[in-house]
Order: sequence, then C-alpha cells, then structure tokens
Amino acid sequence: MTKTFKALSALLSYPSEELQAEVGGIRDLIEVEDIVPLSVRSEMEPFLTRLASDDLYDLQEHYVDLFDKTRRLSLHLFEHVHGESRDRGQAMVDLAALYEKHGLLVDAHELPDYLPLFLEYLSTQPLEDAQALLTDTAHIIAALEERLVHRNSAYASVFAAILAIAGCHVASNEKPIDEADAAPDDLGALDAAWEETAVTFGPGEPMGGCSVERLKIQMRAGQRDVRRQPQT
Repeated sequence: MTKTFKALSALLSYPSEELQAEVGGIRDLIEVEDIVPLSVRSEMEPFLTRLASDDLYDLQEHYVDLFDKTRRLSLHLFEHVHGESRDRGQAMVDLAALYEKHGLLVDAHELPDYLPLFLEYLSTQPLEDAQALLTDTAHIIAALEERLVHRNSAYASVFAAILAIAGCHVASNEKPIDEADAAPDDLGALDAAWEETAVTFGPGEPMGGCSVERLKIQMRAGQRDVRRQPQT
C-alpha cells in the first residue's frame, strides 16, 4: 500500500477547508515515502503553498473553471476515450467490480473512472501493481498535464508527480492548441476535437516506453457526473 496515491487523490479533489488544513501533512507524507522525485516535489511546492493559503472560494472557482467547465481537462478517464457514447457504461461497471474485488466500494454519487477515485484504489495496491495499472492511463495523464501547462495551471505539477511514479512520460499526440481549446466553456467545439488512445489495463505490448495492454474495456452506458458547485 502506498499512501502517496491517496495524497495525490486528495490534491485533485474539490478544494475544501479540510483539504487546506491537511496540506502540510500531505507534503510530509509525499516526502517521507519518497516515490515522487525531489525535482517533481519542488515543482509541486508553489501549488501546495497556494492550496494551503489562498482564499477557499477562489480555489474552488479555479477548480470548477478547469475541471468542470473544460471537457479536455475532465478528471473522468473514460470520457477521454468514449466521451458520451454508450460504450462507456460497461467499462465503469467493470472498473467498479475491480474496486469491489479489492475492498473499495464506490460511492453512488461518484463514477468509477474519476481520477481521484482511481488513485484512491491504487493506494490500496502493492506499489508494483499500482504502477502497472497507472501506466495504462499514462497517455491520458500526459495529455492532461500538457493542457494544464498550456494554461499555466499549478495543477500540472500533480500530474507530473503521477507520471513520475508511473516511471514514464507518454507522448499525448496533441494537436496544436486552437481557438476551441482556448475557449474552455465551448463544450460543443471541444467534443469535436477529442481523439485519445483507449484506456487499457494489464500487461501487453510496449508503447511509448510503458507496458500498455491493447485489450479495450467495453462499456455499456455513459453517464456524466455532476460535481458539487461552490456555494456563494
């Protein structure tokens, strides 16, 4: 079990007073376990400082603007593979079953492909097993990191930490940033711009320096998560 995954899960969750109060402990935990390289931990420091000290409402507003209004930055992994297609549901059923098999029950209000939840699951697994599963989503993590870097968002450092633990950086085959990408609220335009490699789980052919299995998890029905909006 590796608590660093749980720490990174918390950092990618909706900001709260509780999260702000825990930033110091999260920083210490990541340092003690030492599976995130020192150079990447240094990159994370400005983000951790802001998360701990900035106005909570501003943090929440920034989070919603990034991850709730911009589909290209969605924290739901299967949305980057199948979007709103009917193929998404069975994959989430299968992923939820994988969680349950290892003792992690999914809350009815959250979807199994939500990245913080996936990281929570990885925290329950031996490090080598968690790294193997993580490499199967590395192409999506890398794309999200690049998009956050383009927006000058400090959240990019958290994705860099995830990739560092996976031990690889996969080229995301990003198209040049266009006007649609520059307008985060234009969800219709962003739909047309998406094309990602399928998420796969398990051993397989090497790809981009990581072992990525080509077996696709098929899905039955798509459903979007409605995340809690900040209260005014």
